[in-house]
Amino acid sequence: MKVGIDAIQFDIPKLYLPISTLATHRAIEPDKLIKGLGLQKMSFLDVNQDVITLGANAVFKLIEQENINLASIAKIYIGTESGVDNSKPVASYILNLIESKFGENSLQNCDVVDLTFACIGAVDALQTCVDYIRLNPTKKAIVIASDNAKYDLNSTGEYTQGAGAIAMLISLNPKIIDFSKETGVATSGVFDFFKPKQTIQKEAITGKTTNENWFDILESEITIVKDQPIFDGQYSNACYINRITEAYNHYKTESKQKEIIFNHWELILMHLPYCFQGRRTFIEIFAKENQELLDKQEGASFKDKMKALTKSPEYLALVQSKIYPSEIASGEVGNIYTGSIFLGLLSALYYSANENSDLTHKKIGFIAYGSGSKSKVFEAEIQPDWKNSILKTNLFETLENRTAIDFITYEKLHKKELKSAVLQPKNEFVLERIENDNPLLKGARYYNFIE
Repeated sequence: MKVGIDAIQFDIPKLYLPISTLATHRAIEPDKLIKGLGLQKMSFLDVNQDVITLGANAVFKLIEQENINLASIAKIYIGTESGVDNSKPVASYILNLIESKFGENSLQNCDVVDLTFACIGAVDALQTCVDYIRLNPTKKAIVIASDNAKYDLNSTGEYTQGAGAIAMLISLNPKIIDFSKETGVATSGVFDFFKPKQTIQKEAITGKTTNENWFDILESEITIVKDQPIFDGQYSNACYINRITEAYNHYKTESKQKEIIFNHWELILMHLPYCFQGRRTFIEIFAKENQELLDKQEGASFKDKMKALTKSPEYLALVQSKIYPSEIASGEVGNIYTGSIFLGLLSALYYSANENSDLTHKKIGFIAYGSGSKSKVFEAEIQPDWKNSILKTNLFETLENRTAIDFITYEKLHKKELKSAVLQPKNEFVLERIENDNPLLKGARYYNFIE
């Protein structure tokens, strides 16, 4: 039984900040970010956009593209780490928006939920839905990855920002890829990157020692929730390397393969918090699988040999053929957390389709990662009709047709100082307002579709 991705679509903000502009204003040599990390553009949300509009727009495009009968959709599972509510899931908002376009109660019998595990949450959603379709082959599911990767101004993560959503139709006999049943997993509970609920004493804000009512907060402390994470870059990178290596080894065990698995992968898809993260970290797996080649490298120490191996013809050839195709869109968009690995998949396949590559029945490898931390490694087989389905997305053309913003506009958007949208929306869902007055609906978010 073949189960996998039958169709795919995406939504990326129409605004972007050129990385060269950010570099100049942060006194960073542009080539350090462009040539060193592979960054070109940073997608950024407009005033009337959020992860709900991104996800809904991606699903809307998918439904229209495939003329999907919503009665056949049993599940809409969402992977995100950018939720807007501690209780009401992003999935319920998106369901409501889709019904507003395709008919009231058209998804009434659809199971929806959010899954959160940092950047790997959408992979968890995907695998859950794939398993469901294997048990219920007449049904279909939609998996959405929607996130806003926002970092503090002047932080070391600022230049990796991005936003976007990927929507995937999961079905029996898929047109694009069929997933393997085996998965390698590695998990460890660490604090490499997280978004905690922080607190501040009310006295620090009000200046009063008495605990008085402050905007309906009766507690003496106030909870602060930020979009921006707490993270340790070097430690997070080490966790990334450790987990993907452990998961890769576990996948070899689970799939009962003893040879070098990635030699059979035509493409390697990895979570890309920045464009070149994959090529910079996969070297660890490459080295362990090519000990003799590592030993032949020049250098007195292991570190020297590893550095030489990254520049070896063998590794550079692997990067160019198996990893580079997935990097193209990442460099143009930035990090989109749960969607990054799937943007890489779309990028690699769209590039390959444009190159007229013959990928039918070729194997591709997925190396997913989520901080906190967990990695999953699995593979898929490309199906005969992959090219026709992928070309429907117009990925590169869409990325080319976006609007650059200047640095002042970027900082105002980041600080949420702008009150009106930079661009006039067209054929998309937008955030209309957030209720602030009605005590029974305070904080409720309302959306609209602009023709």
